[in-house]
Amino acid sequence: MRRILPLLIILTVLIIDQSIKIYIKSNWILGEEYRIADWFIIHFTENNGMAYGIELGGSWGKLALSLFRIFAISAIGVYLYNISKTSEKPLGYIISVALVFAGAMGNILDSAFYGVFFSESYYQIAQVMPEAGGYAGFLHGKVVDMLYFPLIEGHFPEWVPFWSNDHFIFFRPVFNIADSSISVGIAIVILFYRSIILR
Repeated sequence: MRRILPLLIILTVLIIDQSIKIYIKSNWILGEEYRIADWFIIHFTENNGMAYGIELGGSWGKLALSLFRIFAISAIGVYLYNISKTSEKPLGYIISVALVFAGAMGNILDSAFYGVFFSESYYQIAQVMPEAGGYAGFLHGKVVDMLYFPLIEGHFPEWVPFWSNDHFIFFRPVFNIADSSISVGIAIVILFYRSIILR
């Protein structure tokens, strides 16, 4: 169970994450959105960088980020394999590491292959395996994001320094299932298994 459950979690997250991304990428135009509720919007966007749209600039920055992701995923994968073989770590901790691994893997798949397999999504629906080739080379693809939760929207009060009367949205980032998996995994570790990391 300790070996099978992490594998099932990883496969489940990857299948859900990639299915949604491939559907959005191959059926929507960049910027298109569907409003489920005022606070829950499916909004198609892409980013070159890390979770929640954080970026490293330029082609070399993108390559460095992709290589770092591969290194980090490899390290997490080896660690997950090792802790799954023993009974020393709690199952909840193993699950949280599996969630982080699955999320990181989901986003590196975008970076590695989407630029090769898809055309651009600007003003058009992307083609799969276009004759002219994809929009970017291997490890230079963009990560597909679509989940947008503008929970609170308004203006800062006049008395707030620097942002007086400025418009604000909480929660502004657009993200994906892989980002969510990473965030949930890390949150579980911080809330329940912090002592394991600090040993």
